[in-house]
Amino acid sequence: MSDEDAERSDTRRLPTLDKTPDGTDKAGGTDGTGGATPSGADTPATGTAGHDRVRRFRSARRVPAALVALVLLAAAGLLLYDVAAVRANRPAMAWRRWLAHELGTRHLDNPWVLAPAALAMVLGIWLIVTAVTPGLRQVLPMRPAAPDVRAGLDRAAAALVLRDRAMEVAGVQSVRVAVSRRKAKTHAVSHFRELDEVRADLDTSLGEGLRQLGLAHELRLTVDVRRPKKR
Repeated sequence: MSDEDAERSDTRRLPTLDKTPDGTDKAGGTDGTGGATPSGADTPATGTAGHDRVRRFRSARRVPAALVALVLLAAAGLLLYDVAAVRANRPAMAWRRWLAHELGTRHLDNPWVLAPAALAMVLGIWLIVTAVTPGLRQVLPMRPAAPDVRAGLDRAAAALVLRDRAMEVAGVQSVRVAVSRRKAKTHAVSHFRELDEVRADLDTSLGEGLRQLGLAHELRLTVDVRRPKKR
């Protein structure tokens, strides 16, 4: 066997991209024995059939939780100390005797009874709402790029990006962008060009900018274009 024949036997063709009947690319090629190599047999799937519903980011609520814990700890400690003092044949604290006397003599329709009850109800409702709502309204959830990765975009940052895109439109002198959880409101001032043309360009540019932000929930865009005020 010559050196040329040995070189040919050790040479293999690289995989090529062949067009399938449906228009997609299929990796294929031949090995040293002339057989076709499998195309995409060990290639992992790059996409999924659908994404789970993207939820908002939840706040840790550290400040309300710490305040409630401190108040309950102080009240429980004070009450426990007073009960232990009474069990040790010592008189109860003045505040507990006064509270027992007031609760025993005042009727339920008394304003001094209704006011604390209303305050306790409002605080309870506030704590329940705080516990069940996500919070972090300033963070907009983004579309997941990976199964175990969550990303969010601050509303102020999104407004700044849209503002920069709006300033690139010809005829825009100044612009204000306000981004909420569901809307992106744009108020622009145009000092030349027709207002309809400027508004159309802003709709196109800002609509593309919203798509490029990659938000999980599409924001509704509103554009208002006016002339500068005369001085």
